[in-house]
Amino acid sequence: MALRNAPLWLLVLLPVALLDSCDGASSHSMKYFYTGISEPSQGLPHFVAVGYVDDQLFSYYDSNSRQGQPRVSWMEKVEKEDPQYWDRNTRYFRGSEEDFRGNLEILRSRYNQSEGLHTLQRIFGCELQRDGSKGGFEQHGYDGRTFLTFHKETLTWVAPDPQAQITQRKWNADPGWNQGNKVYLEETCIEWIKKYLSYGNETLLRTEPPVVTMSSRTEVEDGMETHVCRVHGFYPREIDASWTRDGEVWLQDTFHGFLAPNADGTYHYWISIRIDPKERGRYRCHVEHDGLQDPLDLELKEPTNSKSNLGLIIGFVVAALFVVGVIAGIAGIVLFIIKRRQDGYRATSTSDKGSSSSDQGSNQPI
Repeated sequence: MALRNAPLWLLVLLPVALLDSCDGASSHSMKYFYTGISEPSQGLPHFVAVGYVDDQLFSYYDSNSRQGQPRVSWMEKVEKEDPQYWDRNTRYFRGSEEDFRGNLEILRSRYNQSEGLHTLQRIFGCELQRDGSKGGFEQHGYDGRTFLTFHKETLTWVAPDPQAQITQRKWNADPGWNQGNKVYLEETCIEWIKKYLSYGNETLLRTEPPVVTMSSRTEVEDGMETHVCRVHGFYPREIDASWTRDGEVWLQDTFHGFLAPNADGTYHYWISIRIDPKERGRYRCHVEHDGLQDPLDLELKEPTNSKSNLGLIIGFVVAALFVVGVIAGIAGIVLFIIKRRQDGYRATSTSDKGSSSSDQGSNQPI
């Protein structure tokens, strides 16, 4: 699972950009993002907890409301089956909030920092692949850098710097607690994925086939052609889109866009290629997706409108560069996640890890 080894800042960014890989078989995941900030301003909360099933924000908690809240309609089914669900999870969130406040003070002192804006994150979750394989991860970060990473195979924590190694030694000395984390990631978390898929099957298990369109232009300078294959409106997000030459995947002179969400919950993606027009007939845009009965192989057409197609291609490139710029501004993104509360998009809460919130493991002081 790619998320296990990803930098913490990238994991924090995922709820916003959703830059998951577009290749591979369909899978389902549950991810949790806790964020605490030391000196919030303009009414921003000290602590936010959000939870996602696949790409859907389903629960939310912050230190202003101090109440766990649903963010999707299918969570009503959870409340009917388990009336104490939100009370139980709210108690867990409040405990996590207090832990984050205390840990921020500990870390500020440990790093010998003055008062000011500091951030603490906890990110954890699991993934269930179509073939039945499972994955899980937990990572903690401070001020946008990885602080601790849990290796569930060895039941140990890995620390990148001396300040984090103080906590590493403390947490590694509690094998019972670490075994509980492993059980949650490998068993309880997976059980909750299956539950949520049953509750939200109309949206989480739906399939919508991609609409594939082609555009192209001829380069004035050298007569070469640039072709863009755009894949739009598909769900789930996993898709295999590639250029082929004589039936084989072709990577030379190709450019891949980012997998990105549409407003209606579907996704779009695009790939481009630069070729010699004399070899146009050798290339195809190949697309595979769960919503398609058979793979698509689209032929390249001779460019017909260079100006309009050029504008389309430039638009794609600008969009890609914009996303890259978002990744570069991680510090701003962490605050952006918090500020988007009014939009109902970001921070949600997480503690549905089992029959009781304690099933996700008790928090440990830093």
